[in-house]
Amino acid sequence: MQEYTPFKEGKVREIYDIGDSLIMVATDRISAFDVILKNKIEKKGTVLTQMSKFWFDLTTDIVPNHVISTDVKDMPEFFQQPQFDGNSMMCRKLTMLPIECIVRGYITGSGWANYQKDGTVCGIKLPEGLKESEQLPEPIYTPSTKAEIGDHDENISFEKSIEVIEKEFPGHGEEYATKIRDFTIAIYKKCAEYARERGIIIADTKFEFGLDEEGNVIIGDEMLTPDSSRFWPLEGYEPGKSQPSYDKQFVRDWLKANPDSDYLLPQDVIDKTIEKYKEAYHLLSGKTID
Repeated sequence: MQEYTPFKEGKVREIYDIGDSLIMVATDRISAFDVILKNKIEKKGTVLTQMSKFWFDLTTDIVPNHVISTDVKDMPEFFQQPQFDGNSMMCRKLTMLPIECIVRGYITGSGWANYQKDGTVCGIKLPEGLKESEQLPEPIYTPSTKAEIGDHDENISFEKSIEVIEKEFPGHGEEYATKIRDFTIAIYKKCAEYARERGIIIADTKFEFGLDEEGNVIIGDEMLTPDSSRFWPLEGYEPGKSQPSYDKQFVRDWLKANPDSDYLLPQDVIDKTIEKYKEAYHLLSGKTID
């Protein structure tokens, strides 16, 4: 059996090159504040992969995606081992664009903090009098640069995103920047409406895009997971305060309240986190993960 080692590792994902395609494995690692925590969250990688696959399938009418298969039977023998079942995705190879595509439908987190200071979010002027967690009149696109592990992403303007892409893809900066912005907003609107009908508010999220061999813009990486998004329960939602969540905000809040934790979570926080991830997946897809 040929063995493989990842050629790239992120905070959560490991990527393997199998020749004409890639295997992307979502591990059970969890990160917060750009730090990989010392704990693992069992089955978290499976939730991330299966939820991403669900959303990729739902949005093929808007933009193509990089998924070939999530069935380990379609993968080389090495990836048919139990540790890869459910958390692995065979993907097309893409040349990734150097932008994190962030869309915000509600004002929360760092956006709320900035709004309180000067009425803007990432340089975008918003109406006066908004409350914390309030829905914005229209979703806003706030791109950022991609940071290496341990560094922080930098929020940039749409105009700056054109410059960043132009530097790597001369002659295509405005074209690609416009496409990924428009895809980001369109995907968010469709999926946020879908989720709301099933009891979940998607407050904000991020996407990543790349180019296939023909130069087409394709969505890749993960999509609308509890790691990359803020999911709030619709029931009990009330602007003017922070909201309970189905995502890793639960972990962030615990870490903030326990600054001496050394990024080590207690078991009850681990259990509650995976419970929230699984519940969100069930509400959205109708399926369960044991």
